[in-house]
Amino acid sequence: MNRLILCLLFFAFVSTASAQFDANYDESKVPEFKLPDPLKMFNGKKIRNSKKWEKNRCPELLNFFTENVYGEVPGELAISSVQILEQSENALNGKAIRKQVDLVFKNHGKTLDFTVLIYLPKSVEKAPLFVGYNFYGNHTITEDVEVIISGSWARNNPSFGIINNQLTEQSRGVRTNRWCVDKIIDAGFGLATIYYGEVDPDKDDFSDGIHPLFYIDDQQQPAANEWGSIAAWSWGLSRAMDYFERDNAIDESKVVVFGHSRLGKTALWAGASDERFAGVISNEPGCGGAALSKRRFGETVWRINNSFPHWFCKNFRNYSKNEEALPVDQHELIALIAPRPVYIASAEEDRWSDPKGEFLGALYATPVFELYGKKGIEQTEMPGVNQPIQNTVAYHIRTGEHDVTEFDWEQYIKWAQKFIH
Repeated sequence: MNRLILCLLFFAFVSTASAQFDANYDESKVPEFKLPDPLKMFNGKKIRNSKKWEKNRCPELLNFFTENVYGEVPGELAISSVQILEQSENALNGKAIRKQVDLVFKNHGKTLDFTVLIYLPKSVEKAPLFVGYNFYGNHTITEDVEVIISGSWARNNPSFGIINNQLTEQSRGVRTNRWCVDKIIDAGFGLATIYYGEVDPDKDDFSDGIHPLFYIDDQQQPAANEWGSIAAWSWGLSRAMDYFERDNAIDESKVVVFGHSRLGKTALWAGASDERFAGVISNEPGCGGAALSKRRFGETVWRINNSFPHWFCKNFRNYSKNEEALPVDQHELIALIAPRPVYIASAEEDRWSDPKGEFLGALYATPVFELYGKKGIEQTEMPGVNQPIQNTVAYHIRTGEHDVTEFDWEQYIKWAQKFIH
């Protein structure tokens, strides 16, 4: 009898614990919360113009996100050397220039390098550019057989021919649907992409990637306020920007940073922390990206810090199941990009990323853009599916799942042609 009671108690405990960890997809269960005002200082003072925003509120918010969410880069490190691994004036059936550029970094006796694949339209003398990371290697975004396969660690994906954490020829072109290279080139834009695993492998292990180049003495992992992987990937995008400023074929004043999912979170942080990016596109970034953390809908701070503890700095764990204590939310991250244009996108079936929370992030960032006379999200209700709002702050929700589609790129290109000056 005692054994039966113990078993029942055990299953009741497991059931309760499991329920606590289940994602909430019910709007009626979203907790009540007070959203912080991006135009009010932590001390309560109101911000009334762009000069006060830039002098007082922007640095205050940027510092909080740096110290408590993404983590601080513990120093500076310039490109040690640049090597053109391969170049062609006759790529993509003759309409593009292709470059594969290796950026090398050295510090404390350690070396890291990553390769930037660049396509530029031959029809444009100094091209505007989209830049973003890919998940499975530069060779996956195109059928182009000249694109080099990375030798870096990769997450296993047998359907892509990736086993033993090694990228292979079998995965060439498997993600062409996510990049629409021809449409980008035909629109007069260039495209640059980097395999994110070359900058920092996406695993809870700070023994490889860029982090060890900054370690001091016997340090084994970042300090509590130092960078997780998202900040490391953002750092890599800024170093790519350092190179773009040297390349006479690229208009460095018109570089738009793009990312999807965790790399959408990365694009937002890169744009917020590096003003050289002319615009930001964040595709379905979810929690820690554009979605409001305080909604606790779909992916949450607790879930993300437990499933991917390496993405954010350790200080962010203070807000796991404690979002009400956050003095900021993600609309203020988006606001840090002002007055530069920013595009947030959702997918109807991607509830994990919380489309409504992503929309609200864009909506509540809008007052900061309005300080500069820029137009943001003016309607308080989400737009219809496949009906984009294209202003300086742009948003759409499309049909489908967590992905990047041709529809997405068509909107991004149209928006960039209008707002990237």
